[in-house]
Amino acid sequence: MATAFEPSLSTSTMRPPFASADAPSMADSLPSINFGFEELRDRMAKFTAKFDSFIEEGRKRVLEERNQFRMNVTELEEDQRMKKRDIEIMTQKSSTHQQTLAKEAAETNEMKTAIASLSAQRDTHLATKESLKQQIAETQKQIDAKLAAQRAHAQHIDAQSRFNIPELDFWTSTLCMTIEGAGLSDRLKFIFTHIDDRDWTREAWFELDCSKREYEIPFCKPKLEKEQLERLTHKLNEGRDLRIVFKGIRELFVEAFKG
Repeated sequence: MATAFEPSLSTSTMRPPFASADAPSMADSLPSINFGFEELRDRMAKFTAKFDSFIEEGRKRVLEERNQFRMNVTELEEDQRMKKRDIEIMTQKSSTHQQTLAKEAAETNEMKTAIASLSAQRDTHLATKESLKQQIAETQKQIDAKLAAQRAHAQHIDAQSRFNIPELDFWTSTLCMTIEGAGLSDRLKFIFTHIDDRDWTREAWFELDCSKREYEIPFCKPKLEKEQLERLTHKLNEGRDLRIVFKGIRELFVEAFKG
């Protein structure tokens, strides 16, 4: 900023009036003053260059810092994206792991249930096995007892038959009777002929069950009344005399054929 130079009042008051136009100027008599404009201009130029350099460096630094900031932001965004992706992957893995754990827990519960069911079945089978063993043992005892009784009865029948053979021959020839097996052990079939006056070859028969202590007549042909058979078997079991059965049942067969 330029500063106007004004002469001091003292100088003005000291200047005498000019005598004429050719008189020397008072300014010419003043000493020359050096204000240092060149130095000031040089200093201003240096300051301007320095200021411009500072501004340029500041602008470059700002650009570098802004670029660095952008790079940092980009890196942070990329890092955030990668971390987000990692979180998603970990979340998916965690969900898969939870599902796997739930599936394994369900399978474990199913296995425990199956084991418990199999254990219960095993216990039931063991109990059934023990019960069957007891039943088999009891049944075997009953079978042994029956076999012993049958053997004793067979021995008794065999011993008695030795004495009854002559008499039995008499009755078979007299009553026209034959004796056969009935297809089962301890069961005999007695067949009569010469019963029907119209056909001497016509047969009538009955089966005698000797497997029990009490004799029974399970089948006969022709069919007789149940009360008649019960009366005969009752007499037989009381006296143990087969002649009563032979004679009585032949008479019943004759009456049945006549009827």
